[in-house]
Amino acid sequence: MAEGMEAHGWAARDASGHLSPFNFSRRVQRDGDVTIKVLFCGLCHTDLHVIKNEWGNAMYPLVPGHEVVGVVTDVASGVTKFKAGDTVGVGYFVDSCRTCESCSKGYESYCPQLVQTSNGIDLLDGSTTQGGFSDVLIVSQGYVVRVPETLSLDGAAPLLCAGITVFSPMVQYGLNAPGKHLGVVGLGGLGHMGVKFGKAFGMTVTVISTSPDKREEALDRLGADAFLVSRDPEQMKAAASTMDGIIDTVSAEHPVEALLELLKPMGQMVIVGLPAKPLEVPAFSLVAGGKRVAGSGGGGIAECQAMLDFAGEHGITADVEVVGMDYVNTAIQRLERNDVRYRFVVDVAGSNLGVSD
Repeated sequence: MAEGMEAHGWAARDASGHLSPFNFSRRVQRDGDVTIKVLFCGLCHTDLHVIKNEWGNAMYPLVPGHEVVGVVTDVASGVTKFKAGDTVGVGYFVDSCRTCESCSKGYESYCPQLVQTSNGIDLLDGSTTQGGFSDVLIVSQGYVVRVPETLSLDGAAPLLCAGITVFSPMVQYGLNAPGKHLGVVGLGGLGHMGVKFGKAFGMTVTVISTSPDKREEALDRLGADAFLVSRDPEQMKAAASTMDGIIDTVSAEHPVEALLELLKPMGQMVIVGLPAKPLEVPAFSLVAGGKRVAGSGGGGIAECQAMLDFAGEHGITADVEVVGMDYVNTAIQRLERNDVRYRFVVDVAGSNLGVSD
């Protein structure tokens, strides 16, 4: 592979997940490519799984980051969608086969040859992709989205993953109709976005959490209509058969039978979290009320652009704590403890990325 632009980032070298400065080369620009100066990049739980090789597929050295907001600095021949100076975003993937049924229907996130932004394999040259914890990205224009001018750039970065992960299934499964009742399980990076989108859609939103101390946050600051402590049987019983749909954002092991009881007949629960152990779903809980359980893994490029446009119209951004790259290892430790409201975002452009060790 011919070497392209020099890049500076922070990478993990092994399963400790510790990040340190790393110099490398981006690919040579191809027809249709956009070169992006990275401004901000969010830190997602998926990044933790990958850098620590918890999914067994890490390719070190590994530059994480897939919630990227930046500015276009150069475009190759054939680029028609963007120009230098445009503010853009890049999410979980940077390429796909472009020909399968999923790609043809705009569901690129389900392509069997999906190329992740970080720790993926380039379909053309076989190189390993390096993510947004670096100063520059080179991405095909078809996998870049436009960030509305009305959004703060640091708060917009997590929309590229956390935002689309809840927005897509809400639209796909009709959980975006005004007046419908939506339950949001978990009040973290994904959950707080579910509340914001649900309210912007004009829905009644109930947060369901194991933590009573999140009640004030959910009701007073995020604007949820109600709050349920899932460990309180009386509260759960009182809310039985009241919800049209539920978005379950929890990645820790948790029971779902009681959640299904909250659904109205023909209600829909969508799983977007990734618990390590299988969920137990009693057949009776589904059959008795004609209820449905589905999964959702992000969204396609057109969906992501629609989500950003909707966020721009309604002033929706993630609640973030902005940090420098020199703080990122501490941020990783805090994220493991869920010690953030609700998303860390690295100020990449404002950081001294250092030199490779």
